[in-house]
Amino acid sequence: MILFLAVALVFTFLGDALTNEIEVTSNPESNQADTLLEERLRGPHKATEIVIVRSENLTVDDPAFQEFVEDLCDSIMALGSDVIEEGTHYYLMGYEPLVSADRRTTIMPLIMAGTLDDASDNIGQVREVIQEADGQGEFEVLVTGEASIGNDFREGAQKDLETAELFGVPAALIILVLVFGAIAAAIIPLVLAIVSIAVALGATALIGQAFELSFFVTNMITAMGLATGIDYSLLIISRYREERSRGLEKIDAIAVAGATASRAVFSSGMAVVLALLGMLIVPITIFISLATGAILVVIAAVMASLTLLPAVLSLMGDKVNALRVPLITRRRSAKQDEEKRGGFWDWVSRGVMRRPVVSIVVTAGLLLAAAIPAFDINIGHAGVSTLPDGIQSKEGFLILEEEFSFGLVTPAEIVIDGEIDSEAVQGGIERLQTTLESDPAFSGPFRLERNSSEDLALLSAPVSGDFTGDEAIDAIKRLRAQYIPEAFSGVQANVLVTGATAIMIDAFDVTSDYTPIVFALVLGLSFVLLTLAFRSLVVPITAIIMNLLSVGAAYGLVVLVFQKGVGAGVLGFQQADTFEMWLPLFLFSVLFGLSMDYHVFLLSRIRERFDQTHNNSESVAFGLWSTGRIITGAALIMVAVFAGFASGDLVMFQQMGFGLGVAVFLDATIVRSLLVPATMRLLGARNWYLPKALQWLPDLRPKGRKGL
Repeated sequence: MILFLAVALVFTFLGDALTNEIEVTSNPESNQADTLLEERLRGPHKATEIVIVRSENLTVDDPAFQEFVEDLCDSIMALGSDVIEEGTHYYLMGYEPLVSADRRTTIMPLIMAGTLDDASDNIGQVREVIQEADGQGEFEVLVTGEASIGNDFREGAQKDLETAELFGVPAALIILVLVFGAIAAAIIPLVLAIVSIAVALGATALIGQAFELSFFVTNMITAMGLATGIDYSLLIISRYREERSRGLEKIDAIAVAGATASRAVFSSGMAVVLALLGMLIVPITIFISLATGAILVVIAAVMASLTLLPAVLSLMGDKVNALRVPLITRRRSAKQDEEKRGGFWDWVSRGVMRRPVVSIVVTAGLLLAAAIPAFDINIGHAGVSTLPDGIQSKEGFLILEEEFSFGLVTPAEIVIDGEIDSEAVQGGIERLQTTLESDPAFSGPFRLERNSSEDLALLSAPVSGDFTGDEAIDAIKRLRAQYIPEAFSGVQANVLVTGATAIMIDAFDVTSDYTPIVFALVLGLSFVLLTLAFRSLVVPITAIIMNLLSVGAAYGLVVLVFQKGVGAGVLGFQQADTFEMWLPLFLFSVLFGLSMDYHVFLLSRIRERFDQTHNNSESVAFGLWSTGRIITGAALIMVAVFAGFASGDLVMFQQMGFGLGVAVFLDATIVRSLLVPATMRLLGARNWYLPKALQWLPDLRPKGRKGL
């Protein structure tokens, strides 16, 4: 573990490893177009920023307005060519599209130097100039564009991360105190979670030196690190304390906890990792980044639980029970509790198993009902309009939309690869431009650029509306499917479309193509793991069905709250027309893995008891009774952590936190506490069916106890 802590020290290099860019790596049409532009026309894509100058009383025809704009442009250009590559304004060009209809607003397009990440690093200098000029005289000055919007999303993500930590960590500590009844035992899981997060950040920084990762990876690591790191430690510490209360010596109690709870943690962690592997095969950097961060922190949490935690328990011994909280301290031993079993969880398990069919119908019916809204899912991307009010880039976007077109920042870029000076290609370009001028979704002005060899041209066509909105998406789809084929019919030229909207469409198409592959991979790997862990074919089949019910319910509730707005205002969420593009696949992978935590832990206790008694009903009741409080506490911790993310400002994290929190809550209550015992009661000894043809599979249960 010391080695991994050393790795954690390199997380200071994390900033250099993260990027604002999201790339589809499978070379779709937009990538092909960008490659042509980079190699034969303009080099790497440059970020566009738009400076907006407006006045309530003056117009652009007033000398004072002209003087202000020219001085502002000089101040911005004085930042140097390594910050601003190109800038222009109305008074240089006399170009009327740079002026609003009422002539009280003008825009100043800027081309940032370097890559998008360079622009993100440098946009702060531009904003300083804008901030100093804003409010001078009678003028309001704002800036919006690719770099400023990206930075606002990045700053919003960091703010949401801080909010999640501020809310989630104290809530988790309170729940741990309630579960353990001792402050010392409650602090240990938090410490191990923090260690796991630090290790994962360090490993991410190392990987990021070779492969750039999305800045969202830090949010992913923190969320999963707190959730799994605390839960895994909670399970092992609980089992250690239980064995100590039975009278085992310290070392023996650690050994039993290692042979039982630690094995369950290892199986759970591997189930999460296998589920997350599905996202790694999707050739989009956002999925690769999220999966990388989550896998690293889960592995770190498992290793900390299996190595560092036993060492801590060995050093502390019974001091883990220090600083007891009198009102909630359990004074009875585990043996006494078992002999006089009863209470809520025993009542629940036996009540459910008395009427297993009714329990299955009711619980499965509730989950299916919750999943129904998912059929109306509208997958898209959180645009500028979902940023919180008061953010300058959003205010600038709204002004551009109202008086100009935000398409000036993110135009459709039509790349024509062919003999540009030929009559046929020229005719195709003219026909296409005429068609675009007749479509109100393409707002103009159109700009045509050619390379020096006259074998490549770029036609830029601003698109109305938010580049992530339905209007822009439909416009690009018409352009690709209808306008270009009609305009260039019979012409020897390869015409491709790129730009922010086209890239998003390609990413969505790639995600759709890979979704069934990811589902099949995750389900297949989970089936194999559970079959090996429990030597049963029935257990993995029922587990997969139940997990799919949980995921479906989570999808449905996210759509119901965010898309349809049911309860969004009451819960403090922002209603959005779309389900964030990466979330469905992300939720499936993460929830499928996290669901295994409780399933593996519950079934481990049931299987352990069944191997000892061969009484299925009693084993199920014992498993639920012995794990109910722990699973509930672990679930509440996860819900608290994810609720912290849901309380942020960015709608994508609101959807993520709400979806994860609701699914974990449903999984730990309806599924694990009701559906699992009812199903296992109905199936009886068939739960542990393994055909003779598979008896050769290795028995992973610890010898002497025959149970995880």
